[in-house]
Amino acid sequence: MPKNSKVTQREHSSEHVTESVADLLAHEEPVDYKRSVLNVTGETWDKQKDGEEELDAENRPAWNSKLQYILAQIGYSVGLGNVWRFPYLCQKNGGGAYLVPYLVLLIIIGLPLFFLELAVGQRIRRGSIGVWNYICPRLGGIGYASCLVCFFVGLYYNVIIGWSIFYFFKSFQYPLPWSECPIVKNGSVAVVETECERSSATTYFWYRETLDISNSISESGGLNWKMTLCLLVAWSLVGLAMIKGIQSSGKVMYFSSLFPYVVLVCFLVRGLLLRGAVDGIMHMFTPKLDKMLDPQVWREAATQVFFALGLGFGGVIAFSSYNKQDNNCHFDATLVSFINFFTSVLATLVVFAVLGFKANIMNEKCVVENAEKILGYLNTNVLSHDLIPPHVNFSHLTAKDYNEMYRVIMTVKEGHFKELGLDACLLEDELNKSVQGTGLAFIAFTEAMTHFPASPFWSVMFFLMLINLGLGSMIGTMSGIITPIIDTFKVRKEVFTVGCCIFAFVVGLIFVQRSGNYFVTMFDDYSATLPLTVVVILENIAVAWIYGTKKFMQELTEMLGFRPYQFYYYTWKYVSPICMAVLMTASIIQLGVSPPGYSAWIREEAAEKFLFYPTWAMAILISLIILASLPLPLVFILRQFHLVSDGSNALSVTYKKGRMMKDISNLEDNDETRFILSKVPSETPSPMPTHRSYLGPGSNSPMEMSSAPNGRYGSGYLLASTPE
Repeated sequence: MPKNSKVTQREHSSEHVTESVADLLAHEEPVDYKRSVLNVTGETWDKQKDGEEELDAENRPAWNSKLQYILAQIGYSVGLGNVWRFPYLCQKNGGGAYLVPYLVLLIIIGLPLFFLELAVGQRIRRGSIGVWNYICPRLGGIGYASCLVCFFVGLYYNVIIGWSIFYFFKSFQYPLPWSECPIVKNGSVAVVETECERSSATTYFWYRETLDISNSISESGGLNWKMTLCLLVAWSLVGLAMIKGIQSSGKVMYFSSLFPYVVLVCFLVRGLLLRGAVDGIMHMFTPKLDKMLDPQVWREAATQVFFALGLGFGGVIAFSSYNKQDNNCHFDATLVSFINFFTSVLATLVVFAVLGFKANIMNEKCVVENAEKILGYLNTNVLSHDLIPPHVNFSHLTAKDYNEMYRVIMTVKEGHFKELGLDACLLEDELNKSVQGTGLAFIAFTEAMTHFPASPFWSVMFFLMLINLGLGSMIGTMSGIITPIIDTFKVRKEVFTVGCCIFAFVVGLIFVQRSGNYFVTMFDDYSATLPLTVVVILENIAVAWIYGTKKFMQELTEMLGFRPYQFYYYTWKYVSPICMAVLMTASIIQLGVSPPGYSAWIREEAAEKFLFYPTWAMAILISLIILASLPLPLVFILRQFHLVSDGSNALSVTYKKGRMMKDISNLEDNDETRFILSKVPSETPSPMPTHRSYLGPGSNSPMEMSSAPNGRYGSGYLLASTPE
C-alpha cells in the first residue's frame, strides 16, 4: 500500500479513527452491480434500458421558477367553477353563513389532501400512474382511473371554452348582438322573433343563435358548424400550450393565471359604481344562520372544496412532480388553497355587484309594466282612483310608491286580486333568482353587461377571462393524462400530445351537435363526481394506512427539513377518510333520490322544462361511472393473482457518482412497496423509502446472501444503509 495513503497514515498515527466506512469508500470506482455477483436475481443487464432510466431521472423537466409553478397550480385550481358555481352555492346555502362550512371543510379535507398529493408527486417525481404503482402496486388502478376521469372532464370542459371563444368574437360589435331581439319579416310586416319575445334577448341568443338547441337529448339535429369550429380552435389552443410540456404550458400560465385577476378587479371596481350593486352584495353576505344546520349545505360545500382544488385528477401530482425535492410543498399547499378561497369570494363580490345592478334594472322594468296595467284599470273603471295614494306620481313612479299602491289594491280587491295579474315587483325576489353555470355566464351576466357604458369592451374582457380560466384548468387536466402516460410508457411527448388532442376533438363532436348541451350536462353531473371521490379515498388509504402515516411523516421531515404539524397526521389517518366516505355515501344517496334528468329548452314554449333521460342515455350515464371506476378493481385483481407483473420484483444496486441506490420490492407476498435508499435522498430518481432497511449480513432478511460480505462488493452494499 502506498506510504501516503490514508490507511497507512492511520496505522502510524495515535489519533482515534473516526472516519466511517462511507468515507473509506468515497473514492471507489463507480460499479454497476447488475454486472456483478451482487445481481442476485439473475436478471439480464440491459445497458440501453438502464441508461435510459438514469437519463430520464436526471433530465426530468423542471419549472423555470417557483413563481411559474405557483401560477400553474393556481391556474389549474382556479377555474370556471369559482366564477359561476361558488357564488350560486353561496346564495343558495345561506349567504355569508355558507362561508363557515366551506372554510371548515377546506381546512380539514381540502388542505390536507392537497398537501398529500403535492408531497407524493414531488417525492416520487412521476405522474399519477407511476406514483400509485410505486406506493402500492395493487392500488395502481388509481392512476389509470384519474387519467380516464381527466379525459371525460377535458372532453366537455373544452366545449365551454369553445362557447366562450364564440361570445368573445361576437363581442367586437356595437350594440352587442344579444342586446335586442331580432326582427323577422312576416310577409310585408316586420315582427319580433316570437321565441325571443316570449323569453329575452340574451336567452334567445344563447339557445338559438349559439347552440341552436334541439328540444330534447333524443333529437340530435346534426352538427352545429359554428360550435364545431370554435371547439377546433379551443383544442388547438390547448395543444399548442401543451406540446412542449411545462416549457410551453409554464409560459402560458403567466398570462392565463394572472389576467383573470386583472379582469375581476376591474369588474369589481366598475360593479361597485353601478346603481344597486350594494343591494346585491348585502343580499349575498346577509347570513342565514339556520342553513348551517342543514346537512345538504355541508355536502355541497364538501363537493365544492373537492373539485375547486382539483383533487384526484392527477394534475396536482403532475405539476408537483417537476419540482425539486427540497421544495416546501407545505407552503405551496397552504398558499394555493387560500388563494383559491379568496378568489371565489372575490368572484362572488363581482357577480353579485353586477347581479344587484341587473336586479334593479329588472325591478324598475317590472314597476313600469305593472304601473301601465294599473293606469289601464283606472281608465276602464276596474279600479277606483280613491285607491291610489295622493302623493303617487305615475310619471316618476318609484319602487317604494308602487309597493305601497300594490298593498292597498291587494287589500281592497282581495277576492278578485289574482284576476288583475299584478306583480309585487320586489327587489328581493329578483335577487333570489338562483342562476349558476352557463345560465350565469351566458345569460344573466351578458344581459347585465348590455346596460354597461362601453358594453363591448366589458364583454370582450369578461369572455377573455373565461377563456383564460378554462385554459388554465385544461392545461392541468391534460397534464393529468399526458404526464403519467409519458412517464409510464415512454412515448414521445409531442406526438402523444397532438394525437390526444385530435382524438379528443373527434370524440368531442358529440357535444357540438344541436343536442350537445344536454350531453355536457350529463358529463358534468355524473362522469367525475363518484369516481373521483372513490379515487381520493383510496389515495388517502394508500398513504395513511398501507404505506403508513408515521413513515410518510418521516419522509416529509427528510424532504422538507422540518416535521409537518401533527394536525396532518390525524386528518390523513382519521378525519379525511371518514369525511370522504360520508361524502361518497351522500353522493350515492343523492343519485338514488334525485332521478337523473336535465333541463331542456322547448322552442315552442320558449321556456326550460325538466326531462328525464331516456333509457339509452341512462345506459351511457351508467357506463361513464363504471368505465371511470373500472381500473380500480381490474388492476387490483390482476396484481393480486399475479396475472400481470407490477415491475417491482427485482433487486438492483447501482453505484453512481459516489452514491448508491438500492431498490427493494415485493420481498414478501404482503409487501406491496417499492422504495429507495440513498446517500443523497434529494438525488434519488425513485425516492420513496423502504419499509425496512436491509441490515446486511447476519440479518433475517429474505435477501440474506451466503457469500462472504467482507469483500469489495460486501462493503459497498453496506454503504446503502450507512449514514453520512
